[in-house]
Amino acid sequence: MAKSAAGAANITGSTPMSRIFSGVQPTGNLHLGNYLGAIRNFVALQAEYECIYCVVDLHAITVWQDPAELRAQTREVTAAFLAAGIDPKTSIIFNQSQVSAHAELAWLFNCVARLGWLNRMTQFKEKSGKNREAASVGLYVYPNLMAADIMAYKATHVPVGEDQRQHLELTRDIAQKFNNDTGKEVFPIVEPLIFGAATRVMSLRDGSKKMSKSEPSDFSRINITDGPELIAQKIRKARTDSAPVPGPEALTADGLQIAEAHQTERPEAFNLLAIYAALSHQPIAAPLNEFGGSQFSDFKRRLAELAVENLGPIGTEMQRLMADPAYVDSVLADGAARADAQAAPVLAEAKEAIGLLST
Repeated sequence: MAKSAAGAANITGSTPMSRIFSGVQPTGNLHLGNYLGAIRNFVALQAEYECIYCVVDLHAITVWQDPAELRAQTREVTAAFLAAGIDPKTSIIFNQSQVSAHAELAWLFNCVARLGWLNRMTQFKEKSGKNREAASVGLYVYPNLMAADIMAYKATHVPVGEDQRQHLELTRDIAQKFNNDTGKEVFPIVEPLIFGAATRVMSLRDGSKKMSKSEPSDFSRINITDGPELIAQKIRKARTDSAPVPGPEALTADGLQIAEAHQTERPEAFNLLAIYAALSHQPIAAPLNEFGGSQFSDFKRRLAELAVENLGPIGTEMQRLMADPAYVDSVLADGAARADAQAAPVLAEAKEAIGLLST
């Protein structure tokens, strides 16, 4: 759900101890894009917000998953949360399927959301592709489950990127319609949590494509669990061009971003520079000023050192945690119990407001 910032603390709309909900799908092979796009920010948010972080395994099964892999990947994402610095005592970490309020509230929202609203969701069109009739119903109503994830805890803020902004707008529409239909203010109108300068991490082999676990070459991405030597090797082999590192002349007039013409001409070069800026918590202008005109071999050496410095300890700790599944499962069980204690009264309130009889 979340996207990254060059400086993770640069957040707008912050209200002390407001409640955050965000989730990550258990897709396996977490990479640098996942870290900069979500997990690193989750750690920073703990200082200002009451945080609930969910491994959204019910969302994952909207397309078929191998059962053994799904369990392993759920633990892997949990291990990444912990290794990156999310405190399971301060924040709540759990997997979605252990708290039944998510599925129950999603059904209530299925009955509130309108077909016309869901038909406008562009992500379903993208994920279902040309064979839309063969897509699961779960994939179609995915945004209603996302709304239930958020509203089950009456979250006030959700970190979002462009790919999820439309779904958050739907969550707001569902909450408002539920409140209007029942005549009761059951759910808050959640606010997006907007980060400063978003970092879009692209493939190391093709700067026009997002970094992804689905790309065939493992050298297209830096996995969070890669060791120091492999991280350095992947950066050394990352595609660039024969020209020197671009300098500040590539910036827009305000000096805040890369001019579109330069970005289009040298996508791989600016991808590596953006990664450096994000890992060093600096604006994109910083590496252009520092390395502009130098050879990429020199820049890559420094980028490799920075990536190893940031990801090395996390990968090592992840490996240790993944070797202890009983501990990871205990974190999820504790988090699920705490999450359920918060979600159950909200579900009961929603049922009562809509007229469902309960004992």
